[in-house]
Amino acid sequence: MAKYSAQTLAVRTGIESDSAHGAVVPPIYLSSNFAFADFKAAPQFDYARGGNPNTQLLEQTLNNLEGGQGAIVTNCGLAAITLLMQLLNAGDKLVVPHDAYGGSLRLFKALAAKGQFELVIVDQTDTAAFDAAIADKPAMVWLETPSNPLLRIVDIAATCRKARTVGAKVVVDNTFLSPILQQPLALGADFALHSTTKYINGHSDALGGVVVCSDAEVAENLHWWANCLGLTDCSGLNNYMILRGVRSLGARMRVHQENAGQLVALLTSHPAVSKVYYPGLSSHPGHDIAKAQQKGFGGMISFELHGGLEQVETLLKHVQLFSVAESLGGTESLICYPSTMTHRSMDAEAQALAGIGPTLLRLSVGIEQAEDLVTDLTQALNAVVEN
Repeated sequence: MAKYSAQTLAVRTGIESDSAHGAVVPPIYLSSNFAFADFKAAPQFDYARGGNPNTQLLEQTLNNLEGGQGAIVTNCGLAAITLLMQLLNAGDKLVVPHDAYGGSLRLFKALAAKGQFELVIVDQTDTAAFDAAIADKPAMVWLETPSNPLLRIVDIAATCRKARTVGAKVVVDNTFLSPILQQPLALGADFALHSTTKYINGHSDALGGVVVCSDAEVAENLHWWANCLGLTDCSGLNNYMILRGVRSLGARMRVHQENAGQLVALLTSHPAVSKVYYPGLSSHPGHDIAKAQQKGFGGMISFELHGGLEQVETLLKHVQLFSVAESLGGTESLICYPSTMTHRSMDAEAQALAGIGPTLLRLSVGIEQAEDLVTDLTQALNAVVEN
């Protein structure tokens, strides 16, 4: 299957794998335990925390999509991050972006405060500061590109080359793009991570996470830790639903991007908007890097309004086709106010440092009819100007 495109792999991996009845779509295994044919030898599956056929198939599919040597499915994105933290020891340095997802930063800071590792927070688009952090010989460098919520871009290949000179492992949170649009392992990263809750599942109805590894031995080690700590996704139904979402990933990403392009055109021309953050814009400082390392610019957009909080309130009151909610990557369009939603765990000083301003809004563009989304956002933006 490796010779096929990511979209074909997403659709075909595991199809016709049922050996019992020849089902085209793999069945759901709901059992929490599995019988031993021989009490002296453990079978492939014994207890669902360690894996079941649905978990294994989802791991195989996501591993194929990212071009890895092993994948570990977890019960949510933060569990995937927690799993990777098991590779760090006291005294090790972890370099992370200053504008990462708020939940990720909260976890990094909490674990560092307990002495699990030393945390280095840096603006990774500041080349001198980032190079200095890498030169300090960290054990791990964490990239989030595009970043959440400001869609900053980091050169993955260049970072991996620098990290390799000091023996650092590189993790790329690939949640915003999915393997359809970016494959970090092919660019030299050691790990690709996803909250599969987002684009991979794509329907806002199943939580999950995954770590895909470039090294099979490391993957085995992380499988052990995931089982030991109870970080795995034990639910056959949940994994079945996520895999069902994967099947349409390529088609969904095309529409997400097409719709995002039309909304970017609206936002960049509307008088209510002061700034638009989208790597597909030639004015975006990371545009050239994104164009080189990505296969598309994705369906996430952030923007700022002129004025103050009252304009945010007006906009959110008037939108009809954008649900005011956290998360992203579903078929439905969402609008989020990061300051009090996804990044509320960051204090005001940290938000200001990361560039999360008082009128910043983030769109997860769904797959509704583009014209309807444009019409709806236009009337909401017009209401901002009129009020």
